[in-house]
Amino acid sequence: MYCLQWLLPVLLIPKPLNPALWFNHSMFMGFYLLSFLLERKPCTICALVFLAALFLICYSCWGNCFLYHCHDSSLPDSAHDPSIVGT
Repeated sequence: MYCLQWLLPVLLIPKPLNPALWFNHSMFMGFYLLSFLLERKPCTICALVFLAALFLICYSCWGNCFLYHCHDSSLPDSAHDPSIVGT
């Protein structure tokens, strides 16, 4: 499972606090995964393990799914703080 060392850190990249950047972040992550799958061609077991982990994270809305924002989960308090806008 050597190829999982390049896929699992993708799940740990935090989603930006600014909702305006969520689309850019999801597009970047999608293109990264697509280019990784086309270039490295991971084994079937690694791809299935990664897709299962991605499905569980996105389905449960517990983690930070980079594909979409779960409507049930609220934004962090710092997302509404106007003093952080410039950072």
